[in-house]
Amino acid sequence: MMKTFFRAVAVGAAITLAGCQSVSTTSSGTIGVQRQQQMVTMLSEREVNQMAAEAYRKALAKGKKDGTLNQNHKQLKQLRAIADRLVKQVGVFRMDALHWDWEVNLLTSQQLNAYCMPGGKIMFYTGILDELKLTDDEIAAIMGHEMAHALREHGREAMSHAYVQQLGFSAAAALLGAGRSVMQMADVVVNYGMTLPNSRTNEVEADLIGLELMARAGYDPHAAVTLWEKMSGAGGGSPPEFMSTHPAHNTRISGLRVNIPKVQHLGEED
Repeated sequence: MMKTFFRAVAVGAAITLAGCQSVSTTSSGTIGVQRQQQMVTMLSEREVNQMAAEAYRKALAKGKKDGTLNQNHKQLKQLRAIADRLVKQVGVFRMDALHWDWEVNLLTSQQLNAYCMPGGKIMFYTGILDELKLTDDEIAAIMGHEMAHALREHGREAMSHAYVQQLGFSAAAALLGAGRSVMQMADVVVNYGMTLPNSRTNEVEADLIGLELMARAGYDPHAAVTLWEKMSGAGGGSPPEFMSTHPAHNTRISGLRVNIPKVQHLGEED
């Protein structure tokens, strides 16, 4: 009973200290993503974007040092051309994203991986392009999905959850006399939040927003289905690390197929 009391007090103190607020980071678009998100007010979008940009700079510096950065100029040009078309459509979900410092780079690696950091820093690995033999439409599906995570600020949302949780642990430790301060845990929380895998809910949202982005940019939304079919067969049936926390293939593909009719006309309108 006493432990339960301390835990409740700690969590309450953490929420009060963190100053959580319910926000909607994007407009719903045609596809209709409307979930309210819980963000820690002391962890601003600007701060998260700055941290992401610094991590991205380190990845670029390492790639340059290792001789793996932007070695395939044809693929890099292809990626940047696709990104240019997708970025022109982000205002449907949030107008400020039109002015983000979007950037696309390519690392030579066998990994089947791609990501978009908070603030619009995109990285692709040659492995995902080469092994899956992706078309422009399928690349747009991946890139749109990753851009959607940035637009929805899923990284800041994960960091907010981690921050509140860690504050709860710290408050509980202080109440029990362990002497661990909240500020001492800050770096741990930030690192944990930045590397958290996305939740299933976030993955579904990224699928839907990404589907609409690619359709508005004039890419065939059916390619999102062929992409994930290819991904499901990658690695001899064992899903690549890129998909380790993603929804089951059949669930994802079914969800995409249901929503394609909602967006397939959007490119024609533009």
